[in-house]
Amino acid sequence: MLDSPSPKRTPLSDLGEFALIDRLTAAVEIKAPSTKKGVGDDAAILDFEDSEVLISKDLLVEGVHFDLGYVPLKHLGYKSAVVNFSDIYAMNGIPSQLLIGMAVSNRFPVEALEEIYAGMLLACSRYGVDLVGGDTTSSQSGLILSVTAVGHVPKGTAVRRDGAQAGDLLVVTGDLGAAYMGLQVLEREKAAYQANPNLQPELQGHEYVLERQLKPEARKDLRPLLKDLGVTPTSMMDVSDGLSSEILHLGTQSGLGCTIYEDKIPMDPQMMHLAEEFGINPITAVLNGGEDYEILFTIPIAEWDKIKGNPSLTPIGHMTQDKVFQMVTNAGQSIPLEAQGWTAFQGE
Repeated sequence: MLDSPSPKRTPLSDLGEFALIDRLTAAVEIKAPSTKKGVGDDAAILDFEDSEVLISKDLLVEGVHFDLGYVPLKHLGYKSAVVNFSDIYAMNGIPSQLLIGMAVSNRFPVEALEEIYAGMLLACSRYGVDLVGGDTTSSQSGLILSVTAVGHVPKGTAVRRDGAQAGDLLVVTGDLGAAYMGLQVLEREKAAYQANPNLQPELQGHEYVLERQLKPEARKDLRPLLKDLGVTPTSMMDVSDGLSSEILHLGTQSGLGCTIYEDKIPMDPQMMHLAEEFGINPITAVLNGGEDYEILFTIPIAEWDKIKGNPSLTPIGHMTQDKVFQMVTNAGQSIPLEAQGWTAFQGE
């Protein structure tokens, strides 16, 4: 986990816009060769020479994407950066720059914004990314973060969602469902605290799922791993909205269907035990939960031997010529896959 915030509270009104920017970006260090000019001008200057440029943006809204009742600000900053890096890695690229937009109300002191920036800069340091600019403004509706990641990929090597072929193996990194169960623990403890503020949160033994929710990591290891194995994915995307949703995206954009097998899906034992404690089928957390930020990709079946036995990669199914999406359960039944993950405008 990350450090706790400073108790000092400096009102935003004590600093002007330029003084605030100077204070928040004082720790920025430029490391990427492609960064010719970062913070401090009207625009950043980037030079990627013979590479193709990748750009990804995420908008994070208080009360919709995060709850400050249990999400520390430094973790929020870290996560907001990492989830954008994940999008670049999911294109077979390398993230190199980050831009931050932030809208805040006057209930946040300067130190709170410094905590957010500290998390972002920690993520940038760990992933070799430069923070090169952004904007800060006032908000009447809570905290809003707009994060843009810039990356690059050698020309002709970007991997899109629409390249899968019938018969390709569907492969996923890591394990799935833990981030969703981490969220369930946090929501449970928040409800318990609201009912009785004297209760201490029961978080011991749930460290793995909490880390997966509060401080996820992007799979920067996948690109060099596949290169070492001599494997070229035909399609790729990250798992942010639940496995079902991502499979439907990948298959639909490739004009294919997909069959996956429940007994092949990688799940952490702590996640499975916790799901049972909550009365949730673990596969439900996997299919509909999201925020795992693992990478889902397809490869020709001829390359199966290259990944066989690798602990980081698990084949979970295959792409089909028909446009049917299904999962074969442990009981041998075929059930349809439906996108039941997070829906942006549900209930409006």
